[in-house]
Amino acid sequence: MRPLTDYTPKPLLPVAGKPLIVWHLERLAAAGFQDVVINHAHLGKKIEDILGNGSAFGLSVDYSPEPPGALETAGGIANALPLLGGDPFLVVNGDIYCTWNFAQAPSALNANDLAHLVMVANPQHHPAGDFALGHGRLADPLLTPHPSRLTYSGIGVYRPALFLGIERGARARLLPLLLTAMNAGKVSGELHTGRWEDVGTPQRLTQLDAELRSL
Repeated sequence: MRPLTDYTPKPLLPVAGKPLIVWHLERLAAAGFQDVVINHAHLGKKIEDILGNGSAFGLSVDYSPEPPGALETAGGIANALPLLGGDPFLVVNGDIYCTWNFAQAPSALNANDLAHLVMVANPQHHPAGDFALGHGRLADPLLTPHPSRLTYSGIGVYRPALFLGIERGARARLLPLLLTAMNAGKVSGELHTGRWEDVGTPQRLTQLDAELRSL
């Protein structure tokens, strides 16, 4: 996304007149969420300065800064666990746009599962997908006969227990944790067929901006 992100963190890039992350915050508030933790690294102070304590959106927002070099996805979540509490929590990537109904999150995770992932059809820039989905369950596509892969949307509901083996402040990727949980039969999933965009290039950002302005 450079040069756009040289001075602006990706979640603050404007889409149809407001930052990407504000679309999330407004929809979270509308879905009944009250408490939000924002994990940030690159230019994170700008995120805090713009969003403040979240009261402008009807939310209470806390922040979990990462050290220089960042911690990868699982490391960042593990670092934020003290702010997240002991109950399952919703994770939403700050650099996507998606119309999945956040109000579904509290009931998405089964009692014996560690994670529930929202999947989407494979976009052109990620044709191989990530995981196989069958009968509401996600599986390692290399170890199961499921016929196709879908792409992880960047939206998921997780139990803190999935991250308890990660030392706070350590770098850790999410994929190995998910594959271990999948092979234990502890990850559910669903296919979202509505609007989703991984805003990973200036071109996709421009296209999304034009689309939302035309609605």
